[in-house]
Amino acid sequence: MLADLSIWHVLILVAVVTLMFGTKRIPEIGASIGKGIQAFKRGLQDAGNAIEEPPPPTPPSQPGSIPNTGAPKRLSE
Repeated sequence: MLADLSIWHVLILVAVVTLMFGTKRIPEIGASIGKGIQAFKRGLQDAGNAIEEPPPPTPPSQPGSIPNTGAPKRLSE
């Protein structure tokens, strides 16, 4: 479908876009699209880094505290 575009088709598309948005608005649209793509790529990298990073280590338990073995606590403890 896109392979059938000739130079005339492209020129007509550029003319229509220019008439619709104006010459001042087109650079703003391009800049906002570029910022959106950068934010998307940054989000993908952050998500990939979050998956690869191990979870932070748990802080050591306080001395004198009962270790948590996962079993339910009894009232006598």
